[in-house]
Amino acid sequence: MTERELREIVARLHGELTRYGLVAWTAGNVSARVPGRDLMVIKPSGVDYDDLSADNMVLCDLDGVPVEGDLSPSSDTAAHAYVYRAMPEVGGVVHTHSTYATAWAARGESIPCYLTAQADEFGGEIPVGPFALIGGDDIGKGIVSTLTGHRSPAVLMRNHGVFTIGPTARAAVKAAVMCEDVARTAHLARALGQPIPIAQADIDALYDRYQNVYGQRPSPAPSS
Repeated sequence: MTERELREIVARLHGELTRYGLVAWTAGNVSARVPGRDLMVIKPSGVDYDDLSADNMVLCDLDGVPVEGDLSPSSDTAAHAYVYRAMPEVGGVVHTHSTYATAWAARGESIPCYLTAQADEFGGEIPVGPFALIGGDDIGKGIVSTLTGHRSPAVLMRNHGVFTIGPTARAAVKAAVMCEDVARTAHLARALGQPIPIAQADIDALYDRYQNVYGQRPSPAPSS
């Protein structure tokens, strides 16, 4: 994939954040690692979503320093960069302040696994990360320390919002969409009473099926 193609993908994926109601005003961001290079593409700071394009995405190194262009990158760039440095398997990072998931973050409470859809996508609870100030490596460190060894691609950073990771930026966006959906349903279930958690063995079975069986698989090559 060329850098230009990646810029186009990242710009377009920001439209998914608005489509699913995960952001307000200019908050939130998507980034992607440039394959084979110590670079990433990320949203510019404070630019309206309607004005985002491939041309104004910001190319940064993995210390979060812009390497070309005149626009300043997102205020969360240092956090994204830290994740890429610490987790080489990650190809995309997303941050939102989506309403229901951020409400759980404000409570400093992980989202228990009440739903089969959550077991599928997150493999269990959606964890809470520590409080950290914006601008340095602390948010990135919290993301990495919370998600390392955890099935969940999403973390609720306390008093802040949602960060998600994935092998691609699209996968990270999907995790952000599903995180908000789960957070909303779990909140409504609690409003009605005490939800019933799913047993761990059933979570494991659901996660394995979704990760390894669900969806379309490549057709086997014809035998000669």
